[in-house]
Amino acid sequence: MDSLPPVIQKFVLHWGEMGTKWGINRTVAQIHALLYTSERPVNAEEICISLGVARSNVSNSLKELQNWGIVKVVHLPGDRRDHFESMKDVYEMFRAILAERKRREVDPTLHILKECHEESADDEDSAYARKRIGELEEFFQLSADFYNKLNKLPTKTAVKALRTSDRLLKALKLS
Repeated sequence: MDSLPPVIQKFVLHWGEMGTKWGINRTVAQIHALLYTSERPVNAEEICISLGVARSNVSNSLKELQNWGIVKVVHLPGDRRDHFESMKDVYEMFRAILAERKRREVDPTLHILKECHEESADDEDSAYARKRIGELEEFFQLSADFYNKLNKLPTKTAVKALRTSDRLLKALKLS
């Protein structure tokens, strides 16, 4: 990583640390940070050298980033190797990340909560648990519905909504 400029090195290391706190593999997050800060598409060998990571780890990490929809393969004229680049629009990138997290984490949890709530309907011994699970299900459903509504907005409109949230909170006398 010594070949990277200090500010990129600092960002890559931090993004890797944050990734682990978010449940993302450190190398996956570091590769994403490297590609996000790169002005040009980067091939796998350059990633290996820049981060000091094994080729197999880089290949698996790149596949994961592509599955998330935030990194894509780019072909350069005269070069047979695959090159990779990150989404550059930070808002679109986080929309893709949120969509994938919802698909992987929220949707299955909501499904299980609904099943548990329904299965406990006639079980008097589970009345308290049913109530608690029902409250959790309601929260997850409300959150998923809110996400779905925001996700339908064009990015510019969603950004505008985020930027005006202070005014909304003041209007509701919450800020």
